[in-house]
Amino acid sequence: MGRIGISCLFPASWHFSISPVGCPRILNTNLRQIIVISVLAAAVSLLYFSVVIIRNKYGRLTRDKKFQRYLARVTDIEATDTNNPSVNYGIVVDCGSSGSRVFVYCWPRHNGNPRDLLDIRQMRDKNRKPVVMKIKPGISEFATSPEKVSDYISPLLNFAAEHVPRAKHKETPLYILCTAGMRILPESQQKAILEDLLTDIPVHFDFLFSDSHAEVISGKQEGVYAWIGINFVLGRFEHIEDDDEAVVEVNIPGSESSEAIVRKRTAGILDMGGVSTQIAYEVPKTVSFASSQQEEVAKNLLAEFNLGCDVHQTEHVYRVYVATFLGFGGNAARQRYEDRIFANTIQKNRLLGKQTGLTPDMPYLDPCLPLDIKDEIQQNGQTIYLRGTGDFDLCRETIQPFMNKTNETLTSLNGVYQPPIHFQNSEFYGFSEFYYCTEDVLRMGGDYNAAKFTKAAKDYCATKWSILRERFDRGLYASHADLHRLKYQCFKSAWMFEVFHRGFSFPVNYKSLKTALQVYDKEVQWTLGAILYRTRFLPLRDIQQEAFRASHTHWRGVSFVYNHYLFSGCFLVVLLAILLYLLRLRRIHRRTLRNGSAAALWMEEGLPTQNAAGTL
Repeated sequence: MGRIGISCLFPASWHFSISPVGCPRILNTNLRQIIVISVLAAAVSLLYFSVVIIRNKYGRLTRDKKFQRYLARVTDIEATDTNNPSVNYGIVVDCGSSGSRVFVYCWPRHNGNPRDLLDIRQMRDKNRKPVVMKIKPGISEFATSPEKVSDYISPLLNFAAEHVPRAKHKETPLYILCTAGMRILPESQQKAILEDLLTDIPVHFDFLFSDSHAEVISGKQEGVYAWIGINFVLGRFEHIEDDDEAVVEVNIPGSESSEAIVRKRTAGILDMGGVSTQIAYEVPKTVSFASSQQEEVAKNLLAEFNLGCDVHQTEHVYRVYVATFLGFGGNAARQRYEDRIFANTIQKNRLLGKQTGLTPDMPYLDPCLPLDIKDEIQQNGQTIYLRGTGDFDLCRETIQPFMNKTNETLTSLNGVYQPPIHFQNSEFYGFSEFYYCTEDVLRMGGDYNAAKFTKAAKDYCATKWSILRERFDRGLYASHADLHRLKYQCFKSAWMFEVFHRGFSFPVNYKSLKTALQVYDKEVQWTLGAILYRTRFLPLRDIQQEAFRASHTHWRGVSFVYNHYLFSGCFLVVLLAILLYLLRLRRIHRRTLRNGSAAALWMEEGLPTQNAAGTL
């Protein structure tokens, strides 16, 4: 009788055979074993590759997440998709002293995680250019005619309205923030200008614009916004993902008794303009004060705020020191320096009967001007003639008294309180004059090195003016460097050096200052920090909906994983069921064979079967 057999080696007793009548024996034992082993190997391989594919797919997404965020921030040059309904918009108008500018920002829907900030970026038009517009003069020029302010600012708002989709206007927040020019106006004039804006703008525009959206911000607020903007672009508010990232231990303000948390180290900023100099940095540790007066002063210089959308989450609570020093900008400092020269020279000439500086032949020798350059100081109809000697070290010594340092501990320029800086674990970015001084002429922008900078500055100061002019004519300096920069580069180099090292007490061997004009090739305005701070609670309105979406998205991903496991598991169960079923058939077949053999034996011997015998 032909027989088809299926044999399995796990265990060896599993041997099954089906013996249909007339079926030839076409499979031997070794071939049967190979077939079953191949089936099991295929099942195991399917399960293995399912796991590998899933792990690679989701593991790659996780590994690439940080790089994708970095790449999106660095290469954020694509036009904003205004047809995407999930994109939100915000508008900030910077009303400065010389003019006003409007910035339009956009961001995708919040992911629902209260620990994450909005991913705000500058909107770009169809030509991939930032949506920015500037008008002149400054808004403070309308102090005596506040009724004209709305007409003055309308071109900026019309420009923004053309770029923000019409359907999004009612949910787009508008902030009009006034800075230096408005601060010097009397409070009554400030109030009249703001009231005109709050009254007229809602009539002509549908933007989300409440009473708190138009105000005159302080220098401290402006500094905080600038600090927020820079650190946001640098990614310092994101969660720690790599072991090699710089971190810092932080005592959360208001919970000093609690254990310190570890998060990304933020960057400090130094900004030296023409009139003022500003410093802002995080103070991670609780500070102590030498006196109650110092503590009172510190309260006006320390800002504590929560950037997170949930006030109960402390991960984004920051304590930032911000100080602005009027008169310590590059141009203002030079003016103060010349005023001192003029006053001292006139007084010495009067007392000693000299004629220093009164004629070109007897000029005042200025160590802060390039060698042999001629210059003049004119005041009250009088002229003092100058000639540069290009002595960088003497220039530094001459301007040191202008720092107004005191002998008190924890103080900086003008004796103002300054919390301690952990120089070994810190990083600062220097903007404006810090960058111009190092890059425009000296071509040393970027990582700051005090020794190399002083050598380059000394060499420049000691170079004859005629040679500097020749280099300028040959285009060896930055394209935007002009003769004014060349003339006062020596002074400003010395001034920047003294402010940084003597005024703010940074050690000469400090290696973590980067002078820059842009961050990741983008000019970062304080308006970015302003909208980040002022929209921090917006995710709360959608957070439940987003959490619901996120959970379902997660379930779809998890379902994908478990479906593969389920399929593989079912495949193995079915295979096992088939084997068990064949085992059952084998037992039935054996029993049948055994019964059939016994009956044949009884019949051959002429005896009745067991059933017949049982009835006797």
